Amino acid sequence: MANTDQIKEDNMQASSEATSKIDAIKQLIFGENMQAYDSEFETLKKDILTKKKELEVLMDEVKSELLQNIDNLSTDINIRITELENNLEDKIDDLNEKKVDRKLLGELFTKLGEKISQ
Repeated sequence: MANTDQIKEDNMQASSEATSKIDAIKQLIFGENMQAYDSEFETLKKDILTKKKELEVLMDEVKSELLQNIDNLSTDINIRITELENNLEDKIDDLNEKKVDRKLLGELFTKLGEKISQ
């Protein structure tokens, strides 16, 4: 097992050395440009994160406003439905008052006819 650990450690060290050599080569080739790119990328990253936070706040505001509008609309619809139900009940009551009961009317005509014939 010690042999395996030694191999892993050697591989990690070799990988670390290769990475540091690559970084040194990058620095030689790109030099100051690489630092400028890194700086620009950091600036862009910060800008993106700021914009993301602004969008999240805006989305929360829009969500809240939409929920409020939905609630207001729901309340308005319920009020209108109640008004329509009340109007319908009033119309039905008016029709019931105006409607003549045929059976009662028949009985009244029968009594009227009997009184006339007497």
